[in-house]
Amino acid sequence: MLKMKEERINKGITGAKLARITGLNPSTISSIETRHAFPYPKQAESIAKALKWQGDPADLFKEA
Repeated sequence: MLKMKEERINKGITGAKLARITGLNPSTISSIETRHAFPYPKQAESIAKALKWQGDPADLFKEA
């Protein structure tokens, strides 16, 4: 499981809600979480901000 998904679940945020917060398509969030896509830098920053991630946004997309 990606750290992103773990953080999202721990914060009680659904994939759909994360998509709304970040302005991304829900299928994009799903593709990132299932490792079928890697986020562009702006997308990674948006996801990190939405999850209140304090570290390097790239770390969210590593295995938890």
